[in-house]
Amino acid sequence: MSVPATTITFQFSDGQPAQTHVAAAGESVLDVALNNGIQLQHNCGGVCGCSTCHIYVNAGGDDLPEISDKEEDFIDRAENPRINSRLACQCVLEKDMQVTVTIPPQHFLGH
Repeated sequence: MSVPATTITFQFSDGQPAQTHVAAAGESVLDVALNNGIQLQHNCGGVCGCSTCHIYVNAGGDDLPEISDKEEDFIDRAENPRINSRLACQCVLEKDMQVTVTIPPQHFLGH
């Protein structure tokens, strides 16, 4: 019998193939992205101080921590916010979760 794992599937708006990765409880979606070589902006360093790690949560959102007023304020400043918008730094994963997110188009400065 297999042990349930926490997994996150990253989908990309630029058409690259989706990637699924195992995550540890307590890691954020941003942590998992960066630990697996997925480029996701995080100008504030992942402390809910900007809107650059904006993502769309397609599945598993009900299992994520509730959105805070501060996070909601920053999402309002993100490009093309939607009802399923979150900040990847604030989506902390727990045990036995399956989450699917889309990384919207990003505009990297200086690249």
